[in-house]
Amino acid sequence: MKNGKIIKVSGPLVMAEGMEEANIQDICRVGELGLIGEIIEMRRDVASIQVYEETSGIGPGEPVVTTGEALSVELGPGIISQMFDGIQRPLDTFREVTQSNYLVRGTNIPALNRTNKWDFKATKNVGDYVQAGDIVGTVKETKVIEHRIMVPFGVSGKLTSIQDGSFTLDETVYVIETENGSKELTLLQKWPVRQGRPFKKKMNPHTPMATGQRVIDTFFPITKGGAAAVPGPFGAGKTVVQHQIAKYSDVDIVVYVGCGERGNEMTDVLNEFPELVDPSTGESIMERTILIANTSNMPVAAREASIYTGITIAEYFRDMGYSVAIMADSTSRWAEALREMSGRLEEMPGDEGYPAYLGSRVAEYYERAGRVLALGSEDREGSITAIGAVSPPGGDTSEPVTQNTLRVVKVFWALDATLAQKRHFPSMNWLSSYSLYSTEVGEYMNDFLQTNWSEMVQHAMNLLQEESELEEIVRLVGVESLSEKDRMTMSIAESIREDYLQQNAFDDVDTYTSRNKQLAMLDLILSLETEAREAMRLGAYYQEIIDGTVELRDRIARSKYIPESNLAEIENIKNDMKKRMHEIVAEGGMTKNA
Repeated sequence: MKNGKIIKVSGPLVMAEGMEEANIQDICRVGELGLIGEIIEMRRDVASIQVYEETSGIGPGEPVVTTGEALSVELGPGIISQMFDGIQRPLDTFREVTQSNYLVRGTNIPALNRTNKWDFKATKNVGDYVQAGDIVGTVKETKVIEHRIMVPFGVSGKLTSIQDGSFTLDETVYVIETENGSKELTLLQKWPVRQGRPFKKKMNPHTPMATGQRVIDTFFPITKGGAAAVPGPFGAGKTVVQHQIAKYSDVDIVVYVGCGERGNEMTDVLNEFPELVDPSTGESIMERTILIANTSNMPVAAREASIYTGITIAEYFRDMGYSVAIMADSTSRWAEALREMSGRLEEMPGDEGYPAYLGSRVAEYYERAGRVLALGSEDREGSITAIGAVSPPGGDTSEPVTQNTLRVVKVFWALDATLAQKRHFPSMNWLSSYSLYSTEVGEYMNDFLQTNWSEMVQHAMNLLQEESELEEIVRLVGVESLSEKDRMTMSIAESIREDYLQQNAFDDVDTYTSRNKQLAMLDLILSLETEAREAMRLGAYYQEIIDGTVELRDRIARSKYIPESNLAEIENIKNDMKKRMHEIVAEGGMTKNA
């Protein structure tokens, strides 16, 4: 360790001299209180230190001690169901130790509990040759997650000792004879957060991630291992979209990073998640969730670190062979933290004052998502799906954070303030959103549902686009000027918008829609169009069809509230609709004959 001395304090930025032996990214203890900081710039013997705690009261002349280690996270059993701050301090334990509801400065506590004992079950035997990434045993961490203990990166050799039993995180569990001598290893690993964890090979993602949100799964799907951006103005529903995906996506583990968001939103997560039941396991959703909270009133520098902490934890579980989803809410607040630190360092500003390296930092984060073949002798596949909310000021998506994000992600869920004002949620604009995974997902869904799903989706989207064009005409000369065929297009598109795309996150049934129910609902609306157009071909008038199907269209609108266990009811509506259309055609025929 090397001591330096503070010469300047500027908010979260502290400058210290006498630090010639320190390195960039070293963690330091700053001032008499021993605040945690990270060196982000070196000029001769003067280090610029980003301090992760409140710096008021710290002054020139106080000591700075470097630890010689980079900012790292502890990875091991006990990480799931926890809530950490941006630099992986466990907030529950922090409150117990400090007896305070606030972050008491200079408190030094380990990220993971050192007294808990974990039941370790070996899956390798003495004499086996193991290499980095190999699973040597398992720990049942929660009711639904088996924590797989992996050989750390850079270690390989012959197992000379391994045994089942109960161990704390600090106790030796197995010993490997390496080329450089014996290495005693525990259940715990450490990894620097700014460095991506290695893997064998990156592969193209193709399996869709089911979210239960109809507008996403149908029109703008994301794959396991993909990356998506959710930009939208204040009040458009970004946080609710991310909460819904965290609750209902078919991934093994969710890492939720509340990065610079309001404290009450994290409170909602904390209150709501433990009560929610995971539809796939029947257990509480917290059994597979890790929360990282760095709200807007917490130190701004720790906000910058929080998404790296989150993605490193996600990579650790990916390496075990799990599919992981990481939500960052919101990357705009993270970029603002970058901007503040860059300004204090007196760096040359780029667009709107953001640092010139904003684009590369955003790309660096999203590039850590993906579907990979993990290290190890056995072929193990894992994935990280990254979903980042962006909060552009005034909803202006031409600003730098949104634009730099769109360069690297393949899915764009554009939330629209106008739709939100009309109480249409999720307020995802179907004309400006896109997914570059649609082709692969369409092929997958055709096989999964054994139907021409991709054609149905394309047809529905064409109807919505036609409606948008027809609305221009309606605004100019009125709806009466449209042909009957076009009026039918408008009517069916309205049904797709209001009966299919609109979804109530707070209704017990409508909050989640399985793939089979989505198929049944979309098929029902498109069957209405097919039957109506056929009736018109046989001589029925548009108004006759609209007047004669009032009750039927009401049943279609309510089909979203039909439980998953009663999907046969949707088929009944479809049969009743065909019957009613035949009656309308017959009635129309009789009227004409009379």
